Formats: sequence, C-alpha cells, structure tokens
Amino acid sequence: MSINTEELSENPLLTQSPLPYRLPVFNDIRAEHYLPAFEQAFAEHLAEVAAIRDSPVPADFSNTAEAMERSGTLLRHVALIFFNISSADTSAELQQIETTIAPRLSAHQDAIQLDSKLYERFAQIDTSDLDLESQRLVNEYLDDFVRLGAALSEHDKATLRELNSKISELSTQFGQHSLANLNTAAVLVEEAADLDGLSSAEIAAAATAAEQAGHPGQYLLTLIQPSGQPALESLNNRELRRRLYESSISRGQGQSDIRTLDIAAQLAVLRAERAQLLGFETHAAFETANQTAPSLASIDAMLAQLAPAAVRNATAEAEALAEEAGHSIEPWDWSYYSEKVRKSRYDVDLAALKPYFELDRVLQDGVFYAAQKLYGLSFTERPDLQGYHPDVRVWEIHNEDGSGLGLFLGDYYTRDSKNGGAWMNPLVEQSGLFGWQSVVVNNLNISKPPAGEPTLLSYDEVVTCFHEFGHALHGLFSQVRYPRFSGTDVPRDFVEYPSQVNEMWILWPEVVANYARHYRSGEALPSETLEKLRLAKLWGEGFATTEYLGATLLDQAWHQLKAGVDPGDPLEFEAKALREAGIELDLIPPRYRTGYFNHIFAGGYSAGYYAYIWSEVLDAETVEWFKENDGLSRANGDRFRRELLSRGNSIDPLQAFKNFRGREARIDPLLARRGLN
Repeated sequence: MSINTEELSENPLLTQSPLPYRLPVFNDIRAEHYLPAFEQAFAEHLAEVAAIRDSPVPADFSNTAEAMERSGTLLRHVALIFFNISSADTSAELQQIETTIAPRLSAHQDAIQLDSKLYERFAQIDTSDLDLESQRLVNEYLDDFVRLGAALSEHDKATLRELNSKISELSTQFGQHSLANLNTAAVLVEEAADLDGLSSAEIAAAATAAEQAGHPGQYLLTLIQPSGQPALESLNNRELRRRLYESSISRGQGQSDIRTLDIAAQLAVLRAERAQLLGFETHAAFETANQTAPSLASIDAMLAQLAPAAVRNATAEAEALAEEAGHSIEPWDWSYYSEKVRKSRYDVDLAALKPYFELDRVLQDGVFYAAQKLYGLSFTERPDLQGYHPDVRVWEIHNEDGSGLGLFLGDYYTRDSKNGGAWMNPLVEQSGLFGWQSVVVNNLNISKPPAGEPTLLSYDEVVTCFHEFGHALHGLFSQVRYPRFSGTDVPRDFVEYPSQVNEMWILWPEVVANYARHYRSGEALPSETLEKLRLAKLWGEGFATTEYLGATLLDQAWHQLKAGVDPGDPLEFEAKALREAGIELDLIPPRYRTGYFNHIFAGGYSAGYYAYIWSEVLDAETVEWFKENDGLSRANGDRFRRELLSRGNSIDPLQAFKNFRGREARIDPLLARRGLN
C-alpha cells in the first residue's frame, strides 16, 4: 500500500506518547491507523537492519548487536499495542487487519532472521571483553540465526518462508475462529428455574448477557476457554449441565460452529515439515532446543512419571463422587458432585465463599497488599489515564522510596470481543538501553454483574488474579539493559514460574485476613473456614492433574508428529494420543481439546504446554524456601526481586533460580503438593 505522508504525521502510533511511562494514547488510536503504522515500521526496521548489515566498518558489539537492539523499536511499539487490542477488544475490522498483518510480520521476521550476511557479522563480534549480559546477547542472536534457518541454502530458505507464512495465516485463523466458536457455544436458557443452584448475581449476569445478545427475558450461560465451565459446579439441573458440558467440549467440531480441528491438524503437519527442514526430528524437538528443559526426552520422562499417579488419584475421586451421587456419574456431573464431596468431607462450600471475594477488595487488599508487604510497593489508581476500553483501570506503581516503577492496567471483565482465558501483556517493555519502564496489562474473563451490583469472584478467579499479577510483577521489576531480555521474555518453560509463586499468598494468613471479607457486612472469612479450605486443597488434585496432563500430552502428540506423517481424523488422533499416554478417561476431558486449544494453535505454547508443570517444580521449591525463611517479609521479597524477578533473560534462568534458592530444584515438593507421592 502507498504511504500518505500527511496521514502518517497525524497517526498517533507514529508519535511519542506524552503520557506517563509512554502509555499509548488509546483515545486517539483508530483501526485505520494500524496498517499505515505497520507499513512505516516495517520500512524503518528493514532500513535500520540494512545499515547494520552493509556497514563497511568491521563488526563489533556496538555497531552490530547493540545496534540491532536499538532497531525495530517502532515496529515493536505498534505490534504490542495492536496484538493486545486484537486479543482483548477485537472487531471485524481488526480481525481483517490481523489477517493481513500476520503473514507480513512473518515475512518481515524471515527477511531478518534468514539474512546470512547479518549472521556473519554477528559471528565476527569479539565477545571476550564484554560484560556477561552483552555476551549473552550475542550468543542468543547467534543461536537464533542457526536454529531459525540462516545457514540454509537459498532454495530451503524459500521453502521455509512459505511454511512460516502459511503457519502464521493458519494460527491467526484458528484464534479468530476459536473466539467465534466460544461465543456461539454459549447456552441459552428460557426459564430462570432451570438455573437453580446459581447465585442471584450469576443469574442476573446471565440475564444481562442474554439481553446484550438479543434475547431479552432469557438467560445466556457464556463459556470460558477451558473444557470445564464454572456453572457446572452449582447447577442442580442435570440436563442443563449436560448441555453446557457438551457445548463446551464439542467446540471446533463443525456441527454448529467453525471446524477448527482441520486447521489444527494442518498446523501440526506444517510445523513438522518446517522442523525437518531446520534439522530437527519434530516440532517439539525444535521448540525444546531453546528452553530450560535439557531435552525432549526429559519432558517425556517427567510426564510419564506423573500420569499414572494422577490417573490413580482421579479414579479414587470418581469412586467417591459416585458414592456421593448414589449413581454412576457422567462427565457433566464431576464438578457438581466434587463440590458436594468437598462440602461433606471438609465442610467447604466454594460457592458460599463468593461474597467474601469481591473484586476490588481482592485486588486492593489482597493482590496489591501482598506486593506492598513483600516489595514495599504502593498503588495509586489513575482515572485520568485511559485504557483501550471503558472497563480497563490504570494504576501507577511506586517503589518504597517514592520512585516510579511503572503502570499496571487491569481488564477484568469478559466480553464477546475478548479472547477467553487470562493473560498478561506488556504495552511498554523496560529497557536500560532506552531508559524505558514497564507498562503491563492483566486480562481476565470475569462475568460482569448488572450496574450497581458487586463483582463477586469464585475461588478459582481469585487464584487467577494473583497468578496473572505474578506475571505483571515479572514485567514491572525487570532491570535489564537490552529489550530482548526484558521481563517475561524468558524461555517459555520458565515464564509461568514467577506467576505460580505469587499464588502462594492467596491463603497466607496475613493476606487472606486482609481481603477475604463479606462484601456487605465486612465480616472476615472465619478462621475455621480458612483452615478447612487449606485442608481441602488436595481434594480434586487427581482431576486437576489429569485434566492438565491430558492437554499437555495431547500437545506433545500433535507436535511430536514427524514430517510426512498424516495424522488422519483429528478426533481419532486425539483419542489415540490420550489412550497411548494412559490418560484417556471418559469422565475427564483434557483441559483443552484440539478444537479450542488456543495456547498451542493460536498462541506461543506449541509443544510447550508442559511449561506449567515444569515451572511448578521451581514454584513448589520456592514456596518451601519462603516458608523456611519467615514468609511474607521485605527481606524475602527483596531477595526474590533482586535475584530472579529483575533479571529477565539477562542470565540463564536456571542459574537465576539457583542463585536465589542456593541449589538446583528437586521434584519432591511438587509431588507432595499434588498428592502424587
């Protein structure tokens, strides 16, 4: 497309934001600004790289590696804003832009990554006198050049470009269709009586959702991305539970929605072909090559160790559920009777806890309070700063000495324009090279209550609030020089570790006493209830671990496919993979089935969903360390921040863990936590 100079001068994406911390001026950004901004950013970046590559001056760190880090800042800026919006508040126009941009971005990255002359300049850099972070930067670039194809023949590079472009297009399609299917799968209910078991707030939210969808006077049960749906825990109407369950797990199969199964299979085949071209046996081997896991075999061994114990525990849980129900149970019965068993065995009713978990109190007096106690942070809401949607809230965060740390944006409510699930995105990444500080956003999918009603969270949603803020802290605390190493730009199988650690404060006595208060009376959640909740934590671990491992092993099955192998019918492939892994249980579907597994087919977790359990080994060890060292204290928080959260990828992540913990991690705390020992 041609670039209009006058239009560019008025494009807010192409001018430096005047707002604190370079927060984008979202009120000025319109959909028509994105394509011209991308075009300008592509052109600028290629010109910057060409100047580095074609420089007549011999290559050194400053004119090559550091110059590469200085290049592409406009493209990174535009991409961070666009892809956050396209995930959190998309539209038909934005989806069309994404469809256009995805293959262009892939081609742009290939133009740089496959440049042999640029690779040769990096190979000429003398690193002997560089500091450790700078040495690591050069080595990371060199590893990427080799791993991603810079040494291939020109013929093979052309083939690789075609594969990358097609994979990018299909990934975009999968994500967009998956969101459409998520909305289509919502279950419409005509009578309020059928919703017996849900709270009045949940029923009101369902009525509001139905009205917004054009069904006034009815009720709409919207879905979240995973297989399990929260309403299955409470609905007394067994037939409605069946409808909700089957609507959830059949997404992407094409009966009443878009068949994403075929896109997933195509992606797996193309990724296998690309891996072979790059010298790897499978896509999983290709992805593992730059992770903290030492090998694909080590991942397979860990999963094989965990699966039998998880299934054994889940089978025992199923027997307890059938005993509670007085009849054999179906998959849509599991969550319902699991809550009844939890209540009868441990006297814990999770649904009854919701009035104690009001969103603002959980945030201010729980999530933020724990961060203040650990790290000395203070939080000031900034209503004068606008997010990209009216629901988005902005906080400025300061260190204990009063210095500004960055901005935190919270986007907590579900909407049809938002992808399912929960995630953290950076909008501005910290960099000492540029003097930038972090701006990060947390996205959740909590049902929005009618106006004037409180937002009451399930216990799982409380966990998600703490978890995602752990990612936010990882980004906010970053203290690295080079943008490539900033915040959460670490190996994928390490990135979940800090966020999982932050979950430990949910039931920490001082923290939970501060936030878990009845939204009407202000009464604290009774201490005996908290103790019962702690005792009940192992109940359901068989289900949770089996559900998670089902998705993880399914991911590995798709991505350990070898080039030239036809996977056949995707549903048959899925069933066979779970059966051969010993984790096919009719009562427990994988947390994500193939047709809606966004993490691996539309996100960055292909062959990497194992990262959650791999990171949990480090997490469980870290929780043990905090407990051994007086828990919630500034000294502990400062150590964790200094040795780990601030380091990004500027040193080897496992070395950062070892520096913090004092030794390498053991799996024993994880096995004990999940009841697998």
